[in-house]
Amino acid sequence: MKFPCRLDKFISHLAEIPRTKAKAGIKRKFATVNGEVIRSFDYQVKPDDIVIFKDVQLTDLGKRYFMVNKPEDYVCANSDEMHPTVLELLNEPKLSELHIAGRLDIDTTGLVLITNDGDWSHRATSPKHQKFKTYLIETDAEITEQAITELEEGVMLNGENAPTLPAKVEKLARFSLKLSIQEGKYHQVKRMLAAVGNHVAALHREQVSRILLDSSLEPGQYRALTQDEIDSI
Repeated sequence: MKFPCRLDKFISHLAEIPRTKAKAGIKRKFATVNGEVIRSFDYQVKPDDIVIFKDVQLTDLGKRYFMVNKPEDYVCANSDEMHPTVLELLNEPKLSELHIAGRLDIDTTGLVLITNDGDWSHRATSPKHQKFKTYLIETDAEITEQAITELEEGVMLNGENAPTLPAKVEKLARFSLKLSIQEGKYHQVKRMLAAVGNHVAALHREQVSRILLDSSLEPGQYRALTQDEIDSI
């Protein structure tokens, strides 16, 4: 929320009520700012003001940033009729204000970033900002040196007009590798492995830019980002 902010807008947003009901409450002297009853809808609320509406203090939570260790069978959506969502893993107020910065498929595990800062999430996910996303991959077939070379040079995906940007590849074992990409095309990692004649058996996101999934987080757990992690984006 940007300050200064109209009182009716502030109340409507934080009390999660229509603007008309906020105005009606202000008119009925239900709103105080710093202990003083305010009846002006366009009163300019400042960041340090104490606003109480119907005996409840309204607090702007500001910008919020979280990492989640996503388990399988959870979807990256604000709501879903068939499956639980990663937002349901957060025990936080006003979940409706939050959104997912970089979605994962239902069967993919690992690092998911959640925030209410649209500019920040755009920087984290937009290819033009060249933020690498790093995945740990288990494959059905053995990983060949030829496949690694092709991935590092960029591969043509089915239905695309241009090859992928060059990836960073580290072979971990015969059937596992670490892959870092800058883009976020639909099912990109799975399609990249298919393009080199292999198939993804398991997929786990380990890192976004310099934000590494906290190894202390069990699947389904989350924590707030540190200031250093926020600033790294």
